[in-house]
Amino acid sequence: MQMILLWPVLVPFASAILLLLVWQRQPWQRLIGVAGAVVGLVAAIALLATTLTRDILVVQVGNWPAPFGITFVADIFSAIMVTMAGLMGLAVAVYALADVDSHYERLGFHPLFHILLMGVNGAFLTGDLFNLYVWFEVMLIASFVLLALGGKPAELEGAIKYVTLNLMASGLFLAAVGIVYGVAGTLNLADLARQLALSGPPSLITGLAMLFLVAFGIKAAIFPLFGWLPASYHTPPTAVSAIFAGLLTKVGVYAIIRVFTLLFLDGQRLIPTVILVVAGLTMVTGVLGAAAQSEFRRILSFHIVSQIGYMIMGLGLASAPALAGAVFYIMHHIVVKTNLFLISGIVRQAQGSGLLERLGGWYRQRPATGLLFLIPAMSLAGIPPLSGFWAKLTLIRAGLAQDQIVIVLVALAVSLLTLFSMTKIWAEVFWKEPAEGVPAPAGPTDWRRYAPAVALAAGTVTIGLAVGPVYELAAAAAAQLHNPAGYIQAVLGGLP
Repeated sequence: MQMILLWPVLVPFASAILLLLVWQRQPWQRLIGVAGAVVGLVAAIALLATTLTRDILVVQVGNWPAPFGITFVADIFSAIMVTMAGLMGLAVAVYALADVDSHYERLGFHPLFHILLMGVNGAFLTGDLFNLYVWFEVMLIASFVLLALGGKPAELEGAIKYVTLNLMASGLFLAAVGIVYGVAGTLNLADLARQLALSGPPSLITGLAMLFLVAFGIKAAIFPLFGWLPASYHTPPTAVSAIFAGLLTKVGVYAIIRVFTLLFLDGQRLIPTVILVVAGLTMVTGVLGAAAQSEFRRILSFHIVSQIGYMIMGLGLASAPALAGAVFYIMHHIVVKTNLFLISGIVRQAQGSGLLERLGGWYRQRPATGLLFLIPAMSLAGIPPLSGFWAKLTLIRAGLAQDQIVIVLVALAVSLLTLFSMTKIWAEVFWKEPAEGVPAPAGPTDWRRYAPAVALAAGTVTIGLAVGPVYELAAAAAAQLHNPAGYIQAVLGGLP
């Protein structure tokens, strides 16, 4: 039963190998690509179900005991993240059948896509810092190649910006890992949770925390380290930018939450305060950047930045309800943001542009597409009864319970500005008539583009209407995060 923990990594790895073996056979590439995503989702759901019934799962690779070997760990939080990755992987794999042309397929889109999923799942399931770095690098290599795959000037420019800053993050991360090992003599996260606080003065531990916050913060796109994201996410095919928007920054957020709840929050006052300040600034700068944009995907890219602020707000508040709100918000945002990027691709494919001034007419020509946009857009803004409302309400209630009035007011104000940005897209793309010389959004629709968007919109509504079970799932994950003793015991067993 423990080996089920490795399947979310092994399935995309095996899929990528099979795809390499049929490199020149595009029908087989498409079939294996989707089939691998289906099997990966099944494996992820099985893992989540197992963590809900059998507590925390641990695999010590090669039977080397922790903290000496390579450890994989799945608690409820990591299993949730793997499941969300599986859901988005399948949705985007189906969408890519219509969005990714034969040129990209011949260059290796499908195997790279599954290598990316392998890296994402590995990061969610690893139990030590060095292997977290390794999985980050797997993600970075696959995502960089996917960004630059088409060889177009805009794609290459975006890829260079993306990889430059992310390599800086990798260097900082590796430096932090080296310092931690020099201080504590271990890189196993559970072992570090026992030993790090005893291994050096408080100032050193605080300095290490800030170094990790910068390294992970670049990957999560927090303030002021987010410039690479809106400069790159609008350049590749929509299928690529959608999976990036849904998952890549969330790996950075996951790393921040996992490492800080285990290593740096216990008994600290300065670190949560710094995180709250960064969260508020991330919200504000992201949403103001979105308000200033006039290109569909660039607006959505800045909103990724803004919404990351809500996720780390829950970490900064550090209570169990706040962590539950952060986990809830991550689940909601992965679904909503992936869907908005998929819809932007539908619009771009029909009218040949992402510039708002060159779009229009969708409400009259394709009202169903307008509804598909409104559901995730209003959820992103926090309109009830959609998923975003409950996620924000959970965080705001947690903030009020701790008298953190400033961050609560910032969160509410940013929600209003988010609503403004979404109505701006609605007015320009869906409500107004297309400009002269711009084709109307008519013509045949491709079910492979619409089916994932419909499924994700239905998921957003379902989360909003079935908020009780979803919140209970998030609360169970938060309880393990807030009290990491169970995680430590599961990994180390009876070690003193």
